[in-house]
Amino acid sequence: MTQWITQVRPWGGALMDIAIADGRIVELSPPAHRASDAVLLDGEGQLMLPPLVEAHAHFDKTLWGEAWHSHTAGDSLSQRIDNERATLRGIDTPIEERASALIRECISHGSLHFRCHVDVDAQLGTQHLQAMQRVREAFGDLIDMQFVAFPQTGLLRQPGTAAALEQALRLGAENVGGLDPCGIDNDPIAHLTQVFELASVHQRGVDIHLHDEGELGLWQIERIIDFTERYRLQGRVMVSHAFCLGQARPARLQAIAERLATQRISILSTAPADIEVPPFMALAARGVNLCLGSDGIRDSWSPMGNGDMLERAMLLAFRFNLRRDDEIAACLQAATLNGARALGLAHYGLEPGCHASGILMPVRNVAEAVVSRNYRRSVISKGRLVARDGHYLAH
Repeated sequence: MTQWITQVRPWGGALMDIAIADGRIVELSPPAHRASDAVLLDGEGQLMLPPLVEAHAHFDKTLWGEAWHSHTAGDSLSQRIDNERATLRGIDTPIEERASALIRECISHGSLHFRCHVDVDAQLGTQHLQAMQRVREAFGDLIDMQFVAFPQTGLLRQPGTAAALEQALRLGAENVGGLDPCGIDNDPIAHLTQVFELASVHQRGVDIHLHDEGELGLWQIERIIDFTERYRLQGRVMVSHAFCLGQARPARLQAIAERLATQRISILSTAPADIEVPPFMALAARGVNLCLGSDGIRDSWSPMGNGDMLERAMLLAFRFNLRRDDEIAACLQAATLNGARALGLAHYGLEPGCHASGILMPVRNVAEAVVSRNYRRSVISKGRLVARDGHYLAH
């Protein structure tokens, strides 16, 4: 049966009716009278966007739904890792319960696509991954979620971690993770060799956390580019955080950006306020795909975060003092189209053949959607109304 979402403005354009069948968009046509029993939702002239894409989250470590947790970690990366492990050992609430509560919140804001980094190491094994796989199954086909097997405590410094990563891949993790090949493991070539070998053998993607700054970080990005080319993983590699790109001189940045674009390596940013950030517009001008993620949300690393990727797009615009409508719209693309490209999503968008999924908002244009972050949103997943006005409906 064909249903209609009527009177909407895709991307803020002309008023359209959208026909849906079997969870897919089959037609966009000018507004017309539709039988009441065929109307899924009357858009009343609202803006329609495709779903938001949360391209970097750690749902297995969230404290969402717990009592307020005061931040107690030290400032160094190793101190924060140790604090996280100690905190999680004191939490009785299962991963499934905490992660599910947060995912419902994310859905209520309009996120339906996720990349989740899940801790895997010699001590934890794959228990976090298996818990998150149960979470994904519980949400059925409402959302799209892919996993990164993430060696949070290092890949080389803990014997047995590489074997645990390989087991995670056998269990279905879609990506191999890495973490500061220099700063954590102190052996970048060995680290990258293991990561890319695993990805190549199992035909998976790669997503590497890179916090190392300055010249050390830039050198590692160049090596990641080398490995991507050598292992022919173009379009399947992401570098998360990459603060060093915001510290590069223009000529150096340009040379690296051109290589990143050629190898189709995506850059993930959380648009943080406390450190240099990959220069969004400069990278985009060179064809580099920069997407957005929340990273930790209400966890032992930080009490911040609310799961709203429109807010993350606003933070990107705010971070770079972007004010024009087209600049703000580009920031929203980082949380939608760019994220979809980085995650390799199929059937994403607002055209015929795409999944009938998206967000309706009572705003005039894309820039206002980002700036206002209006809570009055209707969220549709594959032709099903799943959230409205901040309330999750798909019980």
